[in-house]
Parts: sequence; C-alpha cells; structure tokens
Amino acid sequence: MRAAAVAALLAAAACDALPTGPAPADAPLPGIDVSHWQGAVDWNRVAADGRHFAFIKATEGGDYTDPRFAENWAGARRAGVIRGAYHFFRPQTDAMAQAAHFVRTVPLAAGDLPPVLDVEVTDGRSLDVVAAGVRTWLEEVERATGRRPILYTRASFWTAQMGGGFGAYPLWVAHYGATEPRIPAGWSGWTFWQHSDAGRVDGIVGNVDLNWFNGDREELEAFVSTRRIPAAAR
Repeated sequence: MRAAAVAALLAAAACDALPTGPAPADAPLPGIDVSHWQGAVDWNRVAADGRHFAFIKATEGGDYTDPRFAENWAGARRAGVIRGAYHFFRPQTDAMAQAAHFVRTVPLAAGDLPPVLDVEVTDGRSLDVVAAGVRTWLEEVERATGRRPILYTRASFWTAQMGGGFGAYPLWVAHYGATEPRIPAGWSGWTFWQHSDAGRVDGIVGNVDLNWFNGDREELEAFVSTRRIPAAAR
C-alpha cells in the first residue's frame, strides 16, 4: 500500500507543499477535487504545482449543476490536468433522474476519468432504499457512458449505513490524518484517497481537498484508457 511513501508525503502535505526533489518510486500520484467553493481556479498554476488530476463537482440531486462546473471542466483540460466529474447523490430524489441529469451535464471525452458517484448522506432513507438508488445510478451511468463509475465515500459512513455489495466499482475513499485510509466494507484496497480537506495548492485561494491516485502517471493513464474498469486490487 505504499505506506512509507504515503507517510513521507503526508508530512510534506502538512506543510502545504509537495516534497522537493524526486518522489519515491512507489509514491502515489497527487491530485485535487474542487467545486464552486474554491472560486476561480487558475488551472495552469495547479498543473505547474504538480497536481496530475482533478475531480470536479458537476451535479447534485435531480437538477442542481455546480455553477463553476463548465469553467473548471474546460480549464482543467486546457492545462493538461486529467479531469473527472462527480455527482453528489441525494437518496430522496429518483436515481434515474439523477443519472440522466449527470449524463446530460457532463460531456465526457477521451482521456477523462470515469464518472464518480459521491455517497455520504442517507437523507433519512433506509439502507435498502439508498443502496437500490446507488445501484440504479451506477448501472445507468455505466450504460449511458460505457465507463464503470468510481464510488466516493467514507468508511465510517459506508460500513454503518450501506454494508458491502459494491466492490466491483473503483473506490475513492475519504480519510484524513492517517498513514493509510480505512477501507469500507466490500473493498480490499483504494484507487483514490482524499487524505486532506485543508490543503493549499498554487492557483487556488484558500483550502482545497487533496487526493492521491494509488499508482504512478503511467498507471493513471492506463486506468483512464480502460473502457471497463475493474475494482482496485492493490
């Protein structure tokens, strides 16, 4: 799990900077995720600061579109940052409508990361209702885009509220202040790890979420180019 490299990079991240000099050979690849809360992003400066990829909030529920999505989506592409779009899932809203809204909003292109479903609330719905809606969204978006979606969550939420059953989808896990993330039930490893919500990156004013891909640049490009993407097995 690249534990030594992760520990070294976490120490550097605490200082709001990537380490100087070459990274360890087994170091995970750094990236970010953004929404309109970050304001205007200078994507050229983000790329120059060594961030290889970015997840960008696109949609939420059945009709909300992040007001900076189109701007961020285009800007990341122009700067050479590998981009991905995520949807914040609202269990009280019809899952098919949410999937359709995401597909209409996000113009996926060659070289983009697979779609992401962000699952972190129940909206008071039961486990069965939430799980059924999550599965509907994932299957419908995969059918519509030809890309197996990534699933974002926190282990504490997922294990308590959802259980297993979704390990076929690549995992983007949120866990701060650890040398390795806690893995939710149903997965054996992580593909992306959101390790901080208080990072500093050139080109962004204020805090931004920091992430790692569990591999190097070549492995990330291979992940992006795979049409049907298996679950992480690292």
